[in-house]
Amino acid sequence: MIGSLKGKLVSKRPDNVLIDVNGVGYQVNVPLNILSNLPMEGQDVFLLIYTHVREDSIQLFGFASEEEKKIFIILLGISGIGPKVALNILSGISYNDFINAIESEDVDMLCRIPGLGKKTAHRLILELREKLPSSTGTTNRLFEDTLSALINLGYKRNIVLQSLEKAYKKGFDDIESLLRETLKLMTGNAGD
Repeated sequence: MIGSLKGKLVSKRPDNVLIDVNGVGYQVNVPLNILSNLPMEGQDVFLLIYTHVREDSIQLFGFASEEEKKIFIILLGISGIGPKVALNILSGISYNDFINAIESEDVDMLCRIPGLGKKTAHRLILELREKLPSSTGTTNRLFEDTLSALINLGYKRNIVLQSLEKAYKKGFDDIESLLRETLKLMTGNAGD
């Protein structure tokens, strides 16, 4: 499997680039938003690669960041989303806007992506809200476990995040106390 490519950029097209690595040309499909950030033809380029293998073809998909590649792989795990649709999603919206649209359940923003209808947007939100990293950048296990518990209780992610962040900053170090404090803040009965 090819994980990354570094070589000379031979050509740029709207949907792919050709990279020469020691005399071998690799055709790499890339999101549209990456094209403008790539160097001029003839200069060195580096892309993270996802290798998609099917019985009738091998395709390479290139990304500028690990986050974009991760989102692409997560999208492929959703029923009905293939590599072309996943690439189209990444071409139609920035990484941060996509994460925010999923977290805030913004169907209208997702429907602005060409080829994405309301049904698919709802399915993306339903299947991705637990799988994607939080836009708050918090990766602490206690925070994530508490967030997951509250979502499983039926609270919406965007409503929970504000209260959970306030409770987390108070320094609770176990999930029960953090849950209790977050629930107090959410219901407006917070007290010291």
